[in-house]
Amino acid sequence: MSALLTNANQLKCAAQGRGDTELPASVHEDILAEYMAILAKGTDFHEGLPPLVPKTGSRGRKPRRPGHNLLIRLRDFRDDVLRFLTDFDVPFTNNQAEQDLRMMKVRMKIPGSFRTIEGARVFADIRSVISTARKHGLNILEIITVPPAQIIARL
Repeated sequence: MSALLTNANQLKCAAQGRGDTELPASVHEDILAEYMAILAKGTDFHEGLPPLVPKTGSRGRKPRRPGHNLLIRLRDFRDDVLRFLTDFDVPFTNNQAEQDLRMMKVRMKIPGSFRTIEGARVFADIRSVISTARKHGLNILEIITVPPAQIIARL
């Protein structure tokens, strides 16, 4: 599955490089068919394994292995997983979003953390400006020393 998704992303990037706004329908259908075949093969594998023994007195659905749960989620959320193929504005990974949140999480772990809500807001505003400046290739030190109106004009 990993190889399929990586190859699909490479096809998307190549199409974007050519100036296309979508993949050809035949390519998209081939990717989708292979995706479903991989899911079917994985599901068959997991359903062929001996069932997990439920905890005594447990209720609800029968327990499944983590790989089986992943396959079910990949099946149920297929359109969301493959959205990067149909909407070229959607990135292949969410790495950028995670990177933007990482500093806030690190700051929250520091003893004492934020003393007030206002302090948290100021920190978030500053981090947002720095992150946006970095994404636009601007000098961060220069950006944080100019008035907000000039920052907006530069972006």
